Amino acid sequence: MANTPQSKKRARQNERRFDINKARRSRIRTFIRKVEEAIASGDSASAVAALRAAQPEIARGVTKGVIHKNTASRKISRLAARVKALSA
Repeated sequence: MANTPQSKKRARQNERRFDINKARRSRIRTFIRKVEEAIASGDSASAVAALRAAQPEIARGVTKGVIHKNTASRKISRLAARVKALSA
């Protein structure tokens, strides 16, 4: 358990950041799921729209330090490839 005032403050900050990061990760997953559902339904227009909405959300996760840059790039790339294949 935290003993010094600084370690107590760090513990409080960590809890607060954990909640914020958890919400952001959940939001990213929701956007990704919407794209995957649109792909599964076979609707090309809604898949493109969902991907356009998901891309900035995933990128924002990188700038906030929630996910790694390469992870975000990989997710966007794979989703885009699936949407493109659906359109073709």
